[in-house]
Amino acid sequence: MTPFIAEIVGTFLLILLGCGVNANVSLQKTYGNGSGWMVITTGWAFAVYTGVVVAGPYSGAHLNPAVTIGLAVAGEFPVDAILSYIAAQFIGAMLGAFLVWLMNKDHFDATSDGNTKRAVFCNAPAIPNTFLNLLTEILGTFVLVFAVLYFTDAVMSSDNTIIGLGSLGALPVALIVWGIGLSLGGTTGYAINPARDMGPRIIHALVPIKNKGSNGWGYSWIPVIGPILGAALAAGIAMLLQ
Repeated sequence: MTPFIAEIVGTFLLILLGCGVNANVSLQKTYGNGSGWMVITTGWAFAVYTGVVVAGPYSGAHLNPAVTIGLAVAGEFPVDAILSYIAAQFIGAMLGAFLVWLMNKDHFDATSDGNTKRAVFCNAPAIPNTFLNLLTEILGTFVLVFAVLYFTDAVMSSDNTIIGLGSLGALPVALIVWGIGLSLGGTTGYAINPARDMGPRIIHALVPIKNKGSNGWGYSWIPVIGPILGAALAAGIAMLLQ
């Protein structure tokens, strides 16, 4: 389990479970159809937790190009490793999205609306507004990366000895993503992760889906640029505050 493989596996699990909950809520004739936003945000939080549990000990579990770039800007990640991490994240995201499509193929066929099918894979704004949609992705990712930069280890109060929390150490980032989804996610679907949106969007474009509809390429740059800007802003402000 090298860092490269860990990022593939962790991001794969993130997207398998994250896009999986999208499919369960959105597609027709699933048992979870219509169960709503709380189920989606909770499913994505648990998806993050699962990916971080597996990848954390080996790669730090970025699972997100914006996190990788933000940590590099803050001087907490080597610049020469950025491309390998991002490549791994996209590979994992595409693999996860492909299997979500495959396991839900009958339910894609049973669903008539093309936009609903696309929403399983990637984001779209509830109300299109380029500036505000971009701002939403910037703010959501800012919260994520800014909070990650302030993570601390549990310590013994007597001598500051670090206490390992095992798999529970993945819980804070899952809670942050849950909070972002509940509070800020309703306008764009809170990609806050370029690989999370673009990887599955590519799979949506490639796989055969009945009455597929548009791939939404006109919007696709916002869930890429917005998170990168938000992560860089978070890193910059965190450095100023140190």
